[in-house]
Amino acid sequence: MQHRTGVVLAGFAGAIVAACATLVARPASPWDDVGTLQARFAAGTLDARSLAQQALSRIARLDEGADGLHAVVERNPDALVIAGRLDEERAQGRVRGPLHGVPVLLKENIDTGDRMRTTAGSLALLDAPTPDDAFLVQRLRASGAVLLGKTNLSEWANFRSTQATSGWSARGGQTRNPHDPARNPCGSSAGSAVAVAAGFVPLAVGTETNGSITCPASANGVVGIKPTRGWVSRDGIVPIAASQDTAGPLARSVADAALLLQVMSGPDPDDAATHDAGRFPDVTSVLATATVDGARLGVLRDRTGFDDATDRLFDDALRRLRAAGAQLVDVELPLPPTFGEDSYAVLLYEFREGVERYLRERGAAITTLEGLIAFNRGHAQRELVHFGQEIFEQAARTGGLDDPAYRDALARSRAAARTALDRLLVDAELDALIAPTMAPAWRTDHARGDDYRGAGVSAAPAVAGYPHISVPMGRVDGLPVGLSLIGAAWDDARLIGLAHAWEQLADLDPRPTLATVRE
Repeated sequence: MQHRTGVVLAGFAGAIVAACATLVARPASPWDDVGTLQARFAAGTLDARSLAQQALSRIARLDEGADGLHAVVERNPDALVIAGRLDEERAQGRVRGPLHGVPVLLKENIDTGDRMRTTAGSLALLDAPTPDDAFLVQRLRASGAVLLGKTNLSEWANFRSTQATSGWSARGGQTRNPHDPARNPCGSSAGSAVAVAAGFVPLAVGTETNGSITCPASANGVVGIKPTRGWVSRDGIVPIAASQDTAGPLARSVADAALLLQVMSGPDPDDAATHDAGRFPDVTSVLATATVDGARLGVLRDRTGFDDATDRLFDDALRRLRAAGAQLVDVELPLPPTFGEDSYAVLLYEFREGVERYLRERGAAITTLEGLIAFNRGHAQRELVHFGQEIFEQAARTGGLDDPAYRDALARSRAAARTALDRLLVDAELDALIAPTMAPAWRTDHARGDDYRGAGVSAAPAVAGYPHISVPMGRVDGLPVGLSLIGAAWDDARLIGLAHAWEQLADLDPRPTLATVRE
């Protein structure tokens, strides 16, 4: 230990305490939350570089190889250097923000202007670098997050084939569920949810157009927040549909998810949707006083009945909510018969326009949907090995966004979703709607594709652009099942408070039962 002559005794004693704290430093637990990590950083018993190295070692042990989970498609080659610089800043008294030194993983359809790649899982973009950071990535760096790497996803965010298998991409292979590797992780934010559930990182970023955050959150037993559209900028994210796309957090607790959402959110001059809110309240401020006592919750009975064991778990959750003081009202969420057809047509139209604009702005070699289709055919042994590209082909046949068919479908589907939700949340003065997110994860089967039993609860808030949270509800035969909470537009903070209050009631162990992952 070095010191200058004349240093005061108090300062000398403080240096001794700091040195002793470093000597007794222990590795972080894979299950530590952000608050615990920050407390250890502040106490000097943990540093960002050690934490990043620990996370990378766990990924190498559990994620890679034939028996690995395959959640992480790329590790940031500069992660340890970045973490070391953040440690130096902290030593100099500078803490950038609430995520200073905390490792975060990004879904691999989010641009980073560094040595990592953004391909949406497709080999077609493997050699096309992204010129700069997505807006949300800028926010993460400013808060001091260590971007540890990119996570695997359902290729093109699950918008390539009607027979796709969630969690598979040509670049990353098949992501597996940490609760049972034979089970599917759901998608498209499969890798982000699995990475959090397996204890690789406390936080990961996913994206959703319809169910791509909430479904993997439920299947992997973590918290997923799909915020109000416009809460997080869409800049630098490979698009599906501008009218529905959003990024959102995945974490093991509502508090950590809320913190990540707070860091990512804010007005972006390049995304008009983020201007609608006017302001972005601190969604973490509701946690200290969160309660379900007195809350009016609409129970979506018409979104149950798809799985008996899940229904029993939901009924038990309702009993606990009622005992804690919640007022439960049975309701239904009727949508017109044309809703599914209209909302799917909107995605087809907006995908073609959005992805081609993204490719042009990125400077990719392929700039048209027809070019991507041709690439896949030319690389069929890797790209089309498990399923085709029917959605690509359908989208390629659409007209532009000035097509009356598109405008009518958008108007009908959006009005149907918002009218149905507002009738309950606003007119009936309900604080939130609740339902099971979906059935337990199905067995991965590339021949048959996915089995989304019960996942229809995500469609209405996705089309309306309203917030939707999936928080762990319990387990069926060891497999997680989520509880969905749906709120009114820009009412994300209240929804987060209710989700946090439920989490305290449920008091569930977030660790998978699989021994190799749980340790």
